[in-house]
Amino acid sequence: MSILENILEDNKKFVENFEAVELSHHAQKKLAILTCMDCRLIDFFEPALGLKRGDAKIIRNAGNTIVGEDAIRSIAAAIYNLGVEEVMVVGHSDCGMAGSDVNALKEKMIERGVSEEDIANYDLASWIGGFESEEQNVLDTVEKIKNHPLIPDVPVHGLILDVVTGELTVLVEDY
Repeated sequence: MSILENILEDNKKFVENFEAVELSHHAQKKLAILTCMDCRLIDFFEPALGLKRGDAKIIRNAGNTIVGEDAIRSIAAAIYNLGVEEVMVVGHSDCGMAGSDVNALKEKMIERGVSEEDIANYDLASWIGGFESEEQNVLDTVEKIKNHPLIPDVPVHGLILDVVTGELTVLVEDY
């Protein structure tokens, strides 16, 4: 059975047992969170932060970083269109983006058929958004959000989540 077939089967069971509730598309806690796409955060991240369905806009990407404009676009949409009043950047311990090896990435791309000519069109170090320190990455991302010309004067907090214990450490408390 394929991954898609498994998911569709699980979805069928979910729908059969789910009690539908209509929620607003506005975050109840008026909060947007930029965090990582790490699979260890599934069924862990929201409970660790005390969040329930409908509480916050969660924006996920590789390493909770600002590379290009996609994350900023989502944060701006949350603020201007969806009533968000505070932003959090929540990194986590043992992030797979920490210490990313650009040369290894390039080799994997070539092995999978991406041409060196196409790769040469990108600064892979910037494009992949790797970093050395999870803490410094959160601090840098908070600053990028706070200093973006399209983001208004909203509080932007920075935190690190321990992926083993769930403990949060505040790096930037912005009011």
